[in-house]
Amino acid sequence: MKLQQLKYLLAIVDNGLNITAAAERLYTSQPGVSKQLKLLEEELGMQLFSRKGKSLDRITPAGEGVIKRARVIMQEVENIRSLASNYYDEENGELSIATTHTQARYVLPEIITEFRKHFPNISLNLHQGTSEQIADMVAANDIDFAIATGSSDLFSDLLLVPGYRWDRSIIVPKGHELTRLKRKITLHDLVEFPLVTYVFSFGGQSSLKQAFASEGLEPNVGFTARDADVIKTYVRMGLGVGIVASMAADCSDRKDLQVIDAEGLFPRSTTWIGFRKDAVLRRYMFDFIQLFATHVTEPQMNELRRANAQEDIDQLFKDTALPLRTGCGDDVTVAA
Repeated sequence: MKLQQLKYLLAIVDNGLNITAAAERLYTSQPGVSKQLKLLEEELGMQLFSRKGKSLDRITPAGEGVIKRARVIMQEVENIRSLASNYYDEENGELSIATTHTQARYVLPEIITEFRKHFPNISLNLHQGTSEQIADMVAANDIDFAIATGSSDLFSDLLLVPGYRWDRSIIVPKGHELTRLKRKITLHDLVEFPLVTYVFSFGGQSSLKQAFASEGLEPNVGFTARDADVIKTYVRMGLGVGIVASMAADCSDRKDLQVIDAEGLFPRSTTWIGFRKDAVLRRYMFDFIQLFATHVTEPQMNELRRANAQEDIDQLFKDTALPLRTGCGDDVTVAA
C-alpha cells in the first residue's frame, strides 16, 4: 500500500466519486488514478466502491472504514511535514548543480545572482560536463540538481522539470557567403561547408545528424567541442560554419561574427532541471527551481513537491507553454 494510493482514494471521495475530477484536482491522468484504485482494492482484497457501469456509484461499508483510517493516516503525514518545516525552511546549507557549459555560461549567471540575493548563506557548487558525465555525477549521488537537454534515457533515476526551449543558431565570420543568400538558409546549403558544433552524445542519435539524415544528407562535421566559446574561436579561425545553441550567440560576438537564424532547420530542444526521486528538497532548492523554470506556478510547485513519478510531472506541465530562449540580450519569449 502506498501513500499515493490513499491520497488518490480521498481525492475520489472528495470529488463526489468522480475520477476525472479527482485526476484534474491532482494534476494527473484519469487512467493513472483508476489504476492506483484498482491496485489498492486488489491488495486489500475488497471493493471500496460499488460500480454502475464504468462509474463509481457509492462507497461500500468496507470502503467507509478504509476511508476513515486513510484520513487519519494522511493527517499524520501532514503532521510529519509540519515537524519537518523548520528543516525545510532553514536558510543554511549547500546546493550542488551539474550542467553543461552552455547553461553554466549563458543561462545560470543571472539565476545564480538572484538566488544569492535571497540565500546568501547557501554554498553553491557548479560542475560542468557532457550529459554522460552529468549522469555519472547523478549515479554517484554527488549533486542535488542536474540541468541538461534531452538525453532523458540517461536520467531515469531523476524527476525532470521542463525549464525552457531553444533553437540552434548558425554563426559565421562577417561577410561569409552564407550571409549573402537572399533566402532562408537550408540544410543543403550547410552540407557545402565543414561544420563546427557540439560534441555528440554517445547515448542515442544526435538530433542535428537526424535533421540532415531526414533530407538524405550527410553533414561534414569538421570539429566538435563541449564549449560554445571554443566553437566560436574556431569559426573565427575559418575552420568552418558554427552551429550553437541560440542563447550562446552573445551580443559581444557581433563585432566579428554574424548570426544566421536556424529556427525550424533543426528540432527545437528542451532544457530541464532534474532531481532524484528520493530527494528531500528544502525550500531554497524549490526556489532555485522556480528561478530556473519561471513558468512554474505556485499550485504546480505544491504538486511538484508531492510528485514521485515522471508521468506525474509530464501530466502537470502538459498544457504549459515553456519560455523560448533566443540569442543576443538573452531575450525570452513564449514558445509556440
